[in-house]
Amino acid sequence: MRHIYRHTLRACYLGYITQAIVNNLAPLLFIIFQTEYKLSFEMIGRLILLNFCVQIFADFLSMKYVDRIGYRKSAVIAHAFSAAGLIGLGILPKLLPDPYLGLCAAVVLYAMGGGIIEVIISPIVDSLPGEEKESAMSLLHSFYCWGQVGVVVITTLLLKLIGGPLWYLLPCCWALLPLYNLFKFLRVPLRKTVSEEERTSLKHLFSSHGFLIALILMMCAGASELSMSQWSSIFAEKGLRVPKVMGDLLGPCMFAVLMGIGRTIYGILGSRMPLKPSLAVSGLLCVISYLLTVLAQNPYLSLFGCALCGLSVALMWPGTFSLTSAAFPKGGTAMFALLAVMGDVGCAVGPWITGVVSDFILKIDHIVEFGAKHGLDADQLGLKSGLLVAGLFPLVLLLGVLLLKQSSQTDR
Repeated sequence: MRHIYRHTLRACYLGYITQAIVNNLAPLLFIIFQTEYKLSFEMIGRLILLNFCVQIFADFLSMKYVDRIGYRKSAVIAHAFSAAGLIGLGILPKLLPDPYLGLCAAVVLYAMGGGIIEVIISPIVDSLPGEEKESAMSLLHSFYCWGQVGVVVITTLLLKLIGGPLWYLLPCCWALLPLYNLFKFLRVPLRKTVSEEERTSLKHLFSSHGFLIALILMMCAGASELSMSQWSSIFAEKGLRVPKVMGDLLGPCMFAVLMGIGRTIYGILGSRMPLKPSLAVSGLLCVISYLLTVLAQNPYLSLFGCALCGLSVALMWPGTFSLTSAAFPKGGTAMFALLAVMGDVGCAVGPWITGVVSDFILKIDHIVEFGAKHGLDADQLGLKSGLLVAGLFPLVLLLGVLLLKQSSQTDR
């Protein structure tokens, strides 16, 4: 079969679905890990931190080597790492003497794949023929959301069907998708991206106030999205006392559905929606959704806040990519890698801080006693406190967008 650019675009969509598997499968198993391997909230947060710290390392490696070895080889390597890590997630904790070390090793492997995918897929799509770059970017990122929906729904239902003790089969099954896409990237056509001679220098990028603000926006976007999506499953079960299947479907699943809907809508109507005001509204709505999730007395209203957060963060990541790409059209791989680095910093720091705050609160007796008087046990109080602190990230994003809007024009 003759492959055309439509097949390239489909492979890129599958690449983002692979990244959704890498980032969202383990959180659905956190309760199992906590029970089976006696992990604390901080140790769970450390797994999330490790994932995104390794992705940051992969982003920096990509910045240096992707243009040298080419996008095709980079895509193949990325999917190979992703598949190996997912298989490792299922088998390494049972093979190694320290199960937590096995979890960490698996995270390192699939995080390397996820980090490379994050850097290369956006410029590949940006290089394809077509004028509506902002819409194309948002539609591309919507496949991350639909991948997340699929991971949550399928994994939750299979866990219910086969039972928790057989959880290790699920990562191995999910590894089949990156293995399939690996072979797709061996064949699809790729266009040349911005050459080194034409590329905007890093010195010029860092001299621009607009680019520095964009880096802060990316960090806050990653933290706003991942703090909720990574902790919503365990928050629903332990913080809200909702049954796991219902909590996963109404919490992280609806979060992903609304995020996907938001990105798809912008992918279709993006040319009619001004980007900066849309990002400002997203930041404000995200702050409201965090407050609703934490402060609502009714658990289902809290889950609605979690789902609403998905809609509010939908535009943050692809919108900042598009904003920066439009301002610096010759930024090339290095620019996309720097944006990915800061996004991953947020993805790492946000959920980790949530876990650290949750554990810290449990150690302050008078706060625990105060929570008990208001009907909150220690786990509920800790998780609500952690998510409340995470709500500061969308607030900073909102302030950053307002600062950008005050500029008379984006500096180039």
